[in-house]
Amino acid sequence: MGMLSEFKKFAVKGNVVDMAVGIIIGAAFGKIVTSLVNDIIMPPIGVLIGGVDFSDLSLVVKEATAENPAVTINWGNTVQTIINFIIIAFSIFMVVKAMNKMQKKEEEKPAAPPEPSKEEILLTEIRDALLKNNKE
Repeated sequence: MGMLSEFKKFAVKGNVVDMAVGIIIGAAFGKIVTSLVNDIIMPPIGVLIGGVDFSDLSLVVKEATAENPAVTINWGNTVQTIINFIIIAFSIFMVVKAMNKMQKKEEEKPAAPPEPSKEEILLTEIRDALLKNNKE
């Protein structure tokens, strides 16, 4: 089997396609969460802490000089990233929880009764024929 045909076999497997779709959706979801945090959640928190833009919060380690910029620890970005992670983790938890609930409901549905075997069908026909003969 040539390398090209082997790669084609690998690439069209369902798991690879599902994984690619998941990665694309995950990237888009990450952008949505980042926008949610940056544009909706962080501004009110910034107002609560004194009107400061949260992403600009930092600790100055060394002041700027004429030749060198200031050295800072940007802890505001880290806190914002942690909040993004918590929101994403909670959202994924809620999606998985909903999927598990739907799956549980499907499992609880009663299964259709099994089809009668050939022997049962034959015995039913014999019974019906006997009952018909007795009525005549």
